[in-house]
Amino acid sequence: MAAREFPFTCHVEVAFRDLDAFGHVNHAVYFTYMETARLKYLQGLFDVRVPGDLPIILAQATCAYRSPAFLGERLEIGVGISRIGRKSFDMIYRITGPDGRLVAEGMTVQVMYDYRAGCSLPLPENFEALVQAFQGTWHPPGEK
Repeated sequence: MAAREFPFTCHVEVAFRDLDAFGHVNHAVYFTYMETARLKYLQGLFDVRVPGDLPIILAQATCAYRSPAFLGERLEIGVGISRIGRKSFDMIYRITGPDGRLVAEGMTVQVMYDYRAGCSLPLPENFEALVQAFQGTWHPPGEK
């Protein structure tokens, strides 16, 4: 599944600051790319413009590197919610290069969180309906 086949996509241009000593994107930068896509997706889902108004905290992040990305490349990042639990949900990511090659795949776990009380919260009752309306008929890779 290509990044453009995800329910939400955004683009990031590889900047000089993203590179490591070998001239390709440093491994840690991919988490920033995923963060950018996640924030844009969640702002649209929750209709929130100020990131601090999102009631979530990141609990886990993973990334599998498939091919290097280089200075000036415009990467496409596809993202979608792949699992909904009682207090948490998973998001999966696919990053592709301008030539369509798979650059990286990732997954994060978000937990609904009350920052004032310092504790997790149940997902809103309408969360699954919001996600379905936002993602349409999309299913994560490997699901039908």
